Amino acid sequence: MLVIAHRGFHASVPENTMAGFEAAITLGVNGIETDVRISHDGQPVLVHDRVIASGHAVADLTRDEIEQVLGHKVPTLDEALECFPGILWNIEIKTTQSLDLVIGVLKRYQVGHRILITSFRHDVVSVCAASLQMECGLLVAHRPQTLDSLLANCEGSPRIDHIVWDYNVLDELLLKQATADGFRNFVYGPVTQSEHQHCRDVGIDGVITDHPLLAQIFS
Repeated sequence: MLVIAHRGFHASVPENTMAGFEAAITLGVNGIETDVRISHDGQPVLVHDRVIASGHAVADLTRDEIEQVLGHKVPTLDEALECFPGILWNIEIKTTQSLDLVIGVLKRYQVGHRILITSFRHDVVSVCAASLQMECGLLVAHRPQTLDSLLANCEGSPRIDHIVWDYNVLDELLLKQATADGFRNFVYGPVTQSEHQHCRDVGIDGVITDHPLLAQIFS
């Protein structure tokens, strides 16, 4: 089971920062998950929240303004990928805003990087699968009625080969069906040691976690 640090390892440093990414790599994780949004000055910044502490949306602030509010440097997608090429990157695309800009950045790293693109916007995943030579995955926060209903709009997209499930909606039957259909199953959101062990027990391929040390106990 791959251990992927959710927004880096941020036990003592801010999330989605170069320091957090470096801390995760030092722990020996297999990968890092991060979030990309577009700032008002058109930069692909790595920020999770749509609206930050000032009450302003990331899309309405420049990168400098975001950094002033957060109190730390905010890396861009380019900077993170360039600085840490030897790790699996799970890039979550948060919005359709300037999707072509994000795809343009990712195209520069198709060779020599291991990148998995995911989004709750499955239409975004489909566009990325058609535009990039990278693996893509569907983020899922609900239990679908059937696996076919989840995949209905993704037929004919061989690059969409991952399903990333919320831990709360794990269903062993759907996991087995997805595996049989050739998908890799990732999970985000386990918290306790027993939840990380449960992911391993049911055959999860990768866990996206804020607690990578708990996941590594069983490695």
